[in-house]
Amino acid sequence: MHRWSKLFIPTLREAPADAEVASHKYLLRAGYIRQLAAGIYDYLFFGQRSILKITEIVRQEMDRIGQEFYLPALHPRELWEASGRWSVMGDNMFRLKDRGGRDLCLGMTHEEVMTAIARNELRSYKQLPQIWYQIQTKFRDEPRPKSGLLRVRQFTMKDSYSFDIDPAALDVSYQKHYDAYCAIFDRCELKYMAVEAHSGAMGGSQSHEFMVFTDAGEDMVAHCSQCGYAANLDKASSRLDPVEDLAPTADKPELVHTPGLRTIEEVAAYLKVSPKQKMKTLAYMKVETAADGKQHFRPVICFIRGDHMLNETKLSSAAGGGELRPMHAEEIQQVFQSPAGYLGPVNIPNTGDALIILDIALQGRTNLTAGANKEDYHLRNVTPERDFKVGHWADLRNVSEGEGCPKCGNPLKVAKAVEIGHIFKLGYKYSESMGARVLDKDGKEVTPIMGSYGIGIERILCAAIEGSHDGEGFWLPPQIAPFEVVVVPTNAADEKLMSTALGITEALEKAGFDVLLDDRDERAGVKFKDADLVGIPFRVNVGKKVSEGKVELVRRSTRTSQDANIGSVVDDLRGMMSR
Repeated sequence: MHRWSKLFIPTLREAPADAEVASHKYLLRAGYIRQLAAGIYDYLFFGQRSILKITEIVRQEMDRIGQEFYLPALHPRELWEASGRWSVMGDNMFRLKDRGGRDLCLGMTHEEVMTAIARNELRSYKQLPQIWYQIQTKFRDEPRPKSGLLRVRQFTMKDSYSFDIDPAALDVSYQKHYDAYCAIFDRCELKYMAVEAHSGAMGGSQSHEFMVFTDAGEDMVAHCSQCGYAANLDKASSRLDPVEDLAPTADKPELVHTPGLRTIEEVAAYLKVSPKQKMKTLAYMKVETAADGKQHFRPVICFIRGDHMLNETKLSSAAGGGELRPMHAEEIQQVFQSPAGYLGPVNIPNTGDALIILDIALQGRTNLTAGANKEDYHLRNVTPERDFKVGHWADLRNVSEGEGCPKCGNPLKVAKAVEIGHIFKLGYKYSESMGARVLDKDGKEVTPIMGSYGIGIERILCAAIEGSHDGEGFWLPPQIAPFEVVVVPTNAADEKLMSTALGITEALEKAGFDVLLDDRDERAGVKFKDADLVGIPFRVNVGKKVSEGKVELVRRSTRTSQDANIGSVVDDLRGMMSR
């Protein structure tokens, strides 16, 4: 029997000043976690119980489709070099050396390790498909840890990996994970949405994120309430209303004096045009690594409509992946021979090997206004492909709320969300680069195709709290709460109340409930306040009605209560939980 008086449950009346989001505040106040260092947390008794319950739900659903492994967190550099990600991961990766001077890293994810196992052990198509998973600690040198367990340097992940003989078989493994994730999040009672997503450094042809909408989120999701379309802003597209082009003032670009005017808004107002009729120039450098290991920088110049915002993830994809950074002032001067604020696409003095990319919203547009690559001047009558060469077209812009859904045209909504899971079709990125091969049914050597699938264990807990809290605390679904029910005798010194509370606790435990008895010698108000704080979804108040053979059952989420006969508490609580 778990007695509150014997447990370590260090509740706080106030959250620390640096705790901003609800889950961070209440995990600290309810004694689930304590901070050890920036982005590094201790999980105390309540926190660990919830994490273990979430983990068990994940394990049960994953065991239906795969096999559990447990792999090292410490990885040799050679594995990550083989996949090409040793340099790609940059400062996000924790790196160290052993006493022999050999480079190691702490695992952020395990594609390389799993692929090495497949490379060494899988020989034939008869051994496929394989789905291998683990639930293990991951490490990321997060530059700005914040929001409690939402952005940390050490976290628990369920990561799984599929190996299949061909894309059709990968589709099956991918769907199995999609369905398993839905089952997991349904059991955790999360209100989630699966959205189209960008694959990022993972690579691959397709991915979905499982998102929970909350103001604590750092991802932005565009979604349509009409047809169900949903996508992360790094992937989202939309329909745009037609824009009327300006009438030409000449049959070629025309120089216009714009003294001291640099911004889109300033130039548009001066020339009496809309920002929609202007072209914005954005200049970046792409970090590329040569065969000898030396880095060099390649200009990436992109153009978007004047009123649009660039999505840098989309630009990175359009530029072939890798790290991008804005051009420095001296680099802008070298390429454009002009200060920032007057950059444009026509007659760029020194393009060299630059990538020139235009947003697709500019396709078909004519007589746009753009910078002239000359201080205090802009050009009008600029028409893409007529007046300058287009490297290629791509979707580069951020979708905005109110734009048309790409599927049905209904206005899109854009909202913050927390990612709780992400699934990827990796394709051949890792199996090819690391040399994994099997023989197909004709005896021909082929490369297995892969998928990768992750769930953030702590993020499930945080998302549940973000969606279920009030000014007094929070409540968790019974499946993942540290305890399902707390039994509260209102006066621990009253022998009748305590004996009744003990009997109810024993009866509930015998019936299979996870029960906490609050046997502390505290005022009833203090106990009720703590019970409201710590996330336990149901409470049994044992008070003065005991003389009538009754106790009070309380549902934390709605604060609704009902009287129950002491002898029928088990059945009545089951009934309350089922509603």
